[in-house]
Amino acid sequence: MLGELSEGLRGAFTLRSLLSPLLILLAIALGLVPLIAFALQQGAVPLPDPYVWRVLRFTLLQASLSTLLSVLPAIFVARALARQVFPGRKLLLSLFAVPLSLPVIVAIFGLTSLYGAAGVFGGWITLYGLGGILLAHVFFNLPLATRLFLDALESAAPESHRLAAQLGFSDAAVFHHVDAPLLLQVLPRVAALVFLLCAASFVIVLVLGGPAATTLEVAIYQSLRMDFDVSRALSLSVIQISLSAVLVLLAAKAIYQPDAAAAIRLKLQRFDGTSALSKSRDGLIIALAALLVVPVLLAIATQGIWHIAISTLLLRAAATSLLIALLSCALAMPLAWGLAVAQARLPRWQGALSAIGLAGYIVPPAVLATGWFLAFRGVDGGLWLAGFLIAAMNALVALPFMLTSLAPAMATAFAQHDKLCAQLSLSGWQRLRLIDMPSLRGPLAQAALMGFVLSMGDLTAVTLLGTQGLVTLPSLVQQQMGHYQSDAAGGTALILAGICLALSFAAQRVRQWT
Repeated sequence: MLGELSEGLRGAFTLRSLLSPLLILLAIALGLVPLIAFALQQGAVPLPDPYVWRVLRFTLLQASLSTLLSVLPAIFVARALARQVFPGRKLLLSLFAVPLSLPVIVAIFGLTSLYGAAGVFGGWITLYGLGGILLAHVFFNLPLATRLFLDALESAAPESHRLAAQLGFSDAAVFHHVDAPLLLQVLPRVAALVFLLCAASFVIVLVLGGPAATTLEVAIYQSLRMDFDVSRALSLSVIQISLSAVLVLLAAKAIYQPDAAAAIRLKLQRFDGTSALSKSRDGLIIALAALLVVPVLLAIATQGIWHIAISTLLLRAAATSLLIALLSCALAMPLAWGLAVAQARLPRWQGALSAIGLAGYIVPPAVLATGWFLAFRGVDGGLWLAGFLIAAMNALVALPFMLTSLAPAMATAFAQHDKLCAQLSLSGWQRLRLIDMPSLRGPLAQAALMGFVLSMGDLTAVTLLGTQGLVTLPSLVQQQMGHYQSDAAGGTALILAGICLALSFAAQRVRQWT
């Protein structure tokens, strides 16, 4: 009887949760089908030409170099942070989390202030081209990889380090027998994630690239918006989708498994890295990583603090950003909830569901935007339609980050509560309100805030789907930078960064709600 109740409960959840993947696939089809139909009507056949192969080579080159420069140093930075305890460590970890929530255009402003022609370190590198693209990607992705590796190292069983100390293991032996297995478990997923983010990078390449530094994403945008070469855009899109899909399938092999024992583990204590040489080496590694992040954040703060000017345009841009972010969050939350339930209830379909959750990165945004434009070109929606489509694209892009918070919590809640709910004959709203929600409200609130932050700082969707008269805070920063209004851009960038960072800090705090 208990088994029948459990299966019935599982089936009810599964059927309802399939709605989210179907809606996402519908949104993707709404972008692809009109564009393909238009290409067929025009007799455009997607055949790769030398330009397409050149763009593909540069995309693979910059993404590979960005991944190497981000992931490899992150291993050593994470190990140094895991081994050493020092005053200001929590503050430094908080600063390392800042790039994860910093709008791309704000970070580009900070990098330009430091390394541009008139910057403090102007002339050290060529900011526009491959060098600038790599610098921006490493600024964003090295802290991300460090955080993921650090989480893996801190998940070690305390008994492992205690036993290593009792056996007199050297630092190298601890790394080989304790740290390396943990790092190798997450390394493929981290590398695939960083590579995907760099290969799908749009704003960074659009602003810092050039004719010789064009990736698939930017080339698709240029083919559709500037040349209206649908055939070439489709050729580039097929390559981009294939490349992203392969990466997603590789990354999906690392499936999250709830750890029921994690909550009762003792506090982790390490006994390695205590020699003067180890402390000096770890300190140098941490300092070099801090020099990548901290000066950019200081440049953003110092350039903007004296140039904050409240104007009608600024207030209108802020209001527009807030409205779009609210709508995006409202669209993304039901989708993220349904996908999280589906992943928990359908473990055999983890790979496919993960790919659907990453649809906003697999399918080029420029293709989606053009397809949606063709689908809705007969609708007279004006700014409201543009705002809705921007919010919808932001929702698709935010889904993977929201699922990072929600899916593991959902899987753990179901694993812990299914038998109890079957015994009590609880299902549907009553189960959610009485049993699941107390343990899910923290991750749910965190997911909502993360989706809101990502939409607030987005420039990609606004660039692709925006219309004249629709100005958000990120697009206002870009306009001011393009018109050489660096002072005004600094003030706007600082306001945008402050909003996003405050919301990100709130997202970290609400995770602890129970």
